[in-house]
Amino acid sequence: MVEERRFAACLNEVLGHEGGYVDHPSDPGGATNMGITRATLAAWRGVSPVTALPKAEVRSLGRAEAEAIYRALYWDRCRGEMLPAGVDLAIFDFAVNSGADRAIRALQGALGVSRDGIIGPVTLGALEAGVAAGGTAALIGTLCDGRLGFLKALRTFAIFGRGWSNRVEAVRSAALAMARAAGLADTGSTGTERTIGMDFLQGYKTYIVALAMLLAGVAQMLGVELPSFSGQSAGHLVMEAFALIFLRSGLKASLAR
Repeated sequence: MVEERRFAACLNEVLGHEGGYVDHPSDPGGATNMGITRATLAAWRGVSPVTALPKAEVRSLGRAEAEAIYRALYWDRCRGEMLPAGVDLAIFDFAVNSGADRAIRALQGALGVSRDGIIGPVTLGALEAGVAAGGTAALIGTLCDGRLGFLKALRTFAIFGRGWSNRVEAVRSAALAMARAAGLADTGSTGTERTIGMDFLQGYKTYIVALAMLLAGVAQMLGVELPSFSGQSAGHLVMEAFALIFLRSGLKASLAR
């Protein structure tokens, strides 16, 4: 499955930067393993307070659990499966390093839409239009530049700045390589290139996603909570499903003209 391969590729990139167990006294995250902090692991396991989770548990964290945490709290939260190749890595690594909400708002700011921290039809529509018009290279650059600017403003930049800067540049290079491999780096907007250059809105995939959201909304109305859509109200899911269908239909008609 394409989405699984993309998640695996992005996760491998992230884990390559995170490394193993560390407990740096100047790191506010404290004990961390594979990028998973003690606080994150405690919350994931339902342990409170954080100190009730021994640091030994962080040290012994396994790859399978770390992968589940990354998927649920970062990849799914940022709608990684709906993002074009390259942008998915830029946002995913940004979220892991500085928080999913900050990464999503940075994306929305770069696209010029409301920075509400939710990747819905409006954000996806603006993303599709932007990529169709000029590819993903500029967007990846804007995201990485903004991320580096945020990091430079942190008081701990003097300690961790060199590593952070190297990481951002490595992610930039890897994201651009992914975009080029998918043919999305510079699609242009004229002639035969005036097409939708994003795999998440090709074919019937958009309708399948919309149907899944619609069914999830109906399920919630019936009292059935689906983990992949937790945190979203039934009404919100139903409205997003219809909005996504109409958005794709409208963009398809517009680009055909």
